Amino acid sequence: MLRITLEQWRMFRAVVEFGGFNQASQGIHKSQSSIHNAVGKIESALDVKLFSIQGRKTVLTEAGEMMLRRANYLLDEAAKVEAIGQTLGEGIESKLRIAVDAIFPQQLLYKVLNDTSSQYPQLRIELHESVLMGGNELLENDQVDIAITGFPIAASFHEELCDIEFIAVAHPDHPLHAIEREITLEDLKSHRQIVVRDSANKHKQDGGWLGADQRWTVTHMRTSIDMISNGLGFAWLPKVAIETQLATGQMKALNLTHNSSRSAKLHLLFKDGDKLGPAARSFIGELRYQVMKNL
Repeated sequence: MLRITLEQWRMFRAVVEFGGFNQASQGIHKSQSSIHNAVGKIESALDVKLFSIQGRKTVLTEAGEMMLRRANYLLDEAAKVEAIGQTLGEGIESKLRIAVDAIFPQQLLYKVLNDTSSQYPQLRIELHESVLMGGNELLENDQVDIAITGFPIAASFHEELCDIEFIAVAHPDHPLHAIEREITLEDLKSHRQIVVRDSANKHKQDGGWLGADQRWTVTHMRTSIDMISNGLGFAWLPKVAIETQLATGQMKALNLTHNSSRSAKLHLLFKDGDKLGPAARSFIGELRYQVMKNL
């Protein structure tokens, strides 16, 4: 029989999160005496001192810090159990939230989404088009259920999904194509580079070569493609995303001495497989199948 309830651990954590007993009582809408009583029962049951009073501050003791780490894990796991139970009770989920890096092949994504929607006609799909660390941030903040991103998260499930080939391109009339020899990185420095901004709010990453003296940063991959097609600069773009422009002569691969082609790896990420409903599992299964078949 457990001597300490989850609610008592929750009150203990609230004191830490809100910075004191009075603040915690306001933050979680419990009386100050109830919170004092809960913390006192933990201290009495475990024979430890969780807090010390330093001036006007309530400060964790060394034992309190250790117990907080354990309590955080316990409360987080309890929340996961409830979420899994809710998923099982509801059956098929009504909404699926997915973050997909902009470099993932769009036609393949559309096929997977359409097949998933055909299986679950009432499913509402929220698609977040992300860049670099944007998908990771959405997953970590529980704003999406699944992410396709270039950066695995150690605390989440992740598997390698596919490699995306990038090539350096510019409009056929761009001055770089007038150079009658192999183009060096030094040549690129004096021309405008178009890059796509990381969609994350924190922990932003830079992707690819960024050595140009003049650089335009845009929000969407489609904007970058349109700018290159109009002769406004050069860029490394996913080959699969510009096949039409290459075929119609709107873009031409640059004849670089090296690094004219490079590869980026994408990963499939989700936090807890037990929390995923049938529709999410179908999406993942169809995604794996289409990637294996087409990439």
